[in-house]
Amino acid sequence: MFSGSYPQGDVTFLLQKLDLQPIEDVEVKERLIQSGQRHYSEVIGVEAQPTAEYLRLFEESVQLNLECMARDLYRMAGAIRERRRHGITLVSLARAGTPVGVALRHLYRDLFDLDLTHYSISIIRDRGIDTAALDYICSRHDPASIAFVDGWTGKGAIGRELERSVAQYAAQRDLAVSNELFVLCDLAGIAAGCGSTEDYLIPSAILNATVSGLVSRTILNESIQPGQFHGCLYYDALAAHDRSSWFVDRLRAQVIQDREQLAGDAAPALDLASVRARSEQLVSDLMRRHDVVDRNYIKPGIGEATRSMLRRVPRLLVLRDPSAQCVRHLMLLAQQRAVPLCLDPALPLNAATIIRKLADA
Repeated sequence: MFSGSYPQGDVTFLLQKLDLQPIEDVEVKERLIQSGQRHYSEVIGVEAQPTAEYLRLFEESVQLNLECMARDLYRMAGAIRERRRHGITLVSLARAGTPVGVALRHLYRDLFDLDLTHYSISIIRDRGIDTAALDYICSRHDPASIAFVDGWTGKGAIGRELERSVAQYAAQRDLAVSNELFVLCDLAGIAAGCGSTEDYLIPSAILNATVSGLVSRTILNESIQPGQFHGCLYYDALAAHDRSSWFVDRLRAQVIQDREQLAGDAAPALDLASVRARSEQLVSDLMRRHDVVDRNYIKPGIGEATRSMLRRVPRLLVLRDPSAQCVRHLMLLAQQRAVPLCLDPALPLNAATIIRKLADA
């Protein structure tokens, strides 16, 4: 257990640090995953330090999107309080949920004088939640107080994995653990509470470990024994480039600055059925138009598009408006990686990527 590069108390990562050699060639890693030789959670790529140009885009995105993010964080906090009236234990899903969980903890303390505990744990598509981490939390806190937190939903795969695996966990242990998910931006229409359902640039999506406490994507391989926490790498070599606390501090200041306006802001009623229908139609349309047979190769929304541009082998970047401020970093990544661009003015979201199917995988 550790707090990464965050101050003690901001978060406790229920992860074990591994000594795992990253795969330097992203195509080698992709081929191992696509061929079924390795599950995506068993291997990890190299995280290079962000370039000066890319960091500048990140800092600009923070400045441009802080108000939206502060608004959605406040709405998200309200949704959690409404559904956890007898106490809250924040459990973020590492790692996109980690900065959000840290910021939420500060919001509750700054605006509501609530000093909450925040853990960050692993969940892996097709393999489920880290039950050892949940056991640890449930032995120390009321299981009914747990609120699972993430940054956003794309197609909803992790949300559905959370629903399935936590329901199974609760039934097996006869515990009242809710499988509800709370996010800033719910593009899949599956969260119990969110700030909005519109596709905007959540700045923490732009960076990887350097905005998530210097912690890698979570790992579940043969070195992890039953009863042990899932694993991660800790990138202390990137400490000079770390923006984790910098980002939370700016978001925290924005929330405090806007506190009166936020308190008077009534969260809009959301038609999640329409959002779910939009999500399913988008995936179906992209699969049909671009001859994709595996829906896992479709990555809708700015957040998912950014993640796949950073660590997968993209075949295509689809944008609604390439001149939009919110996709400037995607344009830069596409240029750097020679990823073809497809313009689609009718796209219901700002961006999507399609993963390339490797011929020999």
